Amino acid sequence: MRKSHPIRRVMLATAATVSGVVLLLSLKPGSDPASAAAPPASAAAQESPQGGSGGAQASDQAGTVTGDAAQTPYGAVRVRLTVSGGKITKAEAVEAPKGPTSDEKTALAVPRLNQAVLATQNADIDSVSGATYTSTGYKKSLQSALDQVKKGSGGGSSGAAQARTVTGSAEQTPYGAVQVRVTLSGKKLTKAEAVQAPKGPTSDEKTALAVPRLNQAAVAAGSAEIDSVSGATYTSTGYKKSLQSALDQAGG
Repeated sequence: MRKSHPIRRVMLATAATVSGVVLLLSLKPGSDPASAAAPPASAAAQESPQGGSGGAQASDQAGTVTGDAAQTPYGAVRVRLTVSGGKITKAEAVEAPKGPTSDEKTALAVPRLNQAVLATQNADIDSVSGATYTSTGYKKSLQSALDQVKKGSGGGSSGAAQARTVTGSAEQTPYGAVQVRVTLSGKKLTKAEAVQAPKGPTSDEKTALAVPRLNQAAVAAGSAEIDSVSGATYTSTGYKKSLQSALDQAGG
């Protein structure tokens, strides 16, 4: 039998190896590390706003201003504005006439008046037909709120004066304690409320009668120089003492 030459065997083996490598390379996907998809960005990177880091964005802070309580034949109307960057972003009535007839008119008028304020950005808005008194009171309170915004604006991001709350001392009466909390914008009293008041079968009725009137009177007067409510003398006296202590703390 004829033996193959050793060199020939080596050449054949080499050729087979090269063919195998070529075959493996032809089966490998054409992508390379540089063309592979990059891993997804981290959550922090995805949430970062464009144009700079999210740590110190220049954004306008919103502030609120509450207007005076404007009295109408059917009750007080008081408007609160939210202002951001010198623009009114929200208007709402925090007080409005209540009662069998007033509730219907308030529900009709206030949402329309709120929308009108956002559209005009001022108090030059039309009254709502069928709710003239409410509309007039709304516009008066709105104008007083806008006046506060103008006074408080000094070129900053928001013209709204910062509101602060102060709670007066708890004043004891023969029927329970009365304690008043006030909200002030600057030195102006914008809200008064009783966080404590006499409770009981008889007291509940007198509290419900007296406290809303005392709250309105305090805001209208801007002081504790208000009249007592007939039929609720003890509650009225305690209310005025607590109100005065709150005003004393506020420096008013």
